[in-house]
Amino acid sequence: MVAVLEGLTSIYPAPAYIRSDNGPEFIAHALRRWSENSGTTTAYIEPGSPWQNGFAESFNSRFRDEFLNTELFATVDEAQALADRWRWEYNTLRPHSALQGSTPLEAAQAAAA
Repeated sequence: MVAVLEGLTSIYPAPAYIRSDNGPEFIAHALRRWSENSGTTTAYIEPGSPWQNGFAESFNSRFRDEFLNTELFATVDEAQALADRWRWEYNTLRPHSALQGSTPLEAAQAAAA
């Protein structure tokens, strides 16, 4: 996790906070040290409280309704390939309300210009 965050913060500013559940992978000492050194605050989700992360719940709902409930998979490889395609479309071509109706691709192009 720290390696991924280091890679991202070499390109983008460190986030103001990281919201995560109380899973053991997110309470590691290395992540806490990274957070302290980067000025990032941790915002933990209490067990049994998924509503504390509306972004993840919104995505999970869309993924379930638009992908899992509409596809039939014959193999794990097929499921992975179809999920990768759906994720790419969602993260590139789909308009997002957080981007004022722009697609992530349009927002990235506008930011680069």
